[in-house]
Amino acid sequence: MSPRVVLVGLPGSGKTTVGKRLANALHTSAIDTDLMIGEKYGSACGDVFNQLGEAQFRRAEAEAVAEAMETDGIVSLGGGAVLTASNRALLADQRVVYLHVTAQEGVRRTSGDSSRPLLNVSDPAARYEQLLEERAQFYEEVANLLVHSDGKKPQRVVTDILQYLEEDQNNPTAR
Repeated sequence: MSPRVVLVGLPGSGKTTVGKRLANALHTSAIDTDLMIGEKYGSACGDVFNQLGEAQFRRAEAEAVAEAMETDGIVSLGGGAVLTASNRALLADQRVVYLHVTAQEGVRRTSGDSSRPLLNVSDPAARYEQLLEERAQFYEEVANLLVHSDGKKPQRVVTDILQYLEEDQNNPTAR
C-alpha cells in the first residue's frame, strides 16, 4: 500500500487544503504529517517544533512520514520534510506534487499565523525567500508534477492534479 498522491511545498502553498479536497474528489483519506505530529505530542505542530528543537523535530517528522507512506490516501507533508534524506528516499517511487507558491503569496497566506515558528520572525518575507531558496531543489528533486498555486483557487489546483493523475494512469511509463 502507498499513497495515491503526496503533496510537498512551503508553508502556505495549500498542501492541507488541497489534500483534503483532492481526497474528497478521489473518495479516499487525507493525511497531514503535521497533524499526525501534533496528535502524537498533544500540541500544535509548531509548538512541538519549538519544544523539541529542529533536529529532534525532524526525527519525529521522519517517523510520521514513514507511517504516512503506509496509507493509500492523499498525504500532505510538512514544508521541511524534504530536508531529510530518508524522507526523500521514501518519495522516490511515489506520485509527488510540488505545490509552488511565490514568497509574496506565501507570506500573504501565512501572515498572522503564529503556528509557523520558522516564519515568526521580524522579516517574514526575507525568511520565506530564504526557505524557498533552501528547499526548492529538494521539492523539485522529489516531484513528478509542479503546480503553481499562486492566484488559483484550491479547486483549480485539485483539477490540475486530477488531470495529471488521469494522464499518468493512461501512460504509466512516463513517471
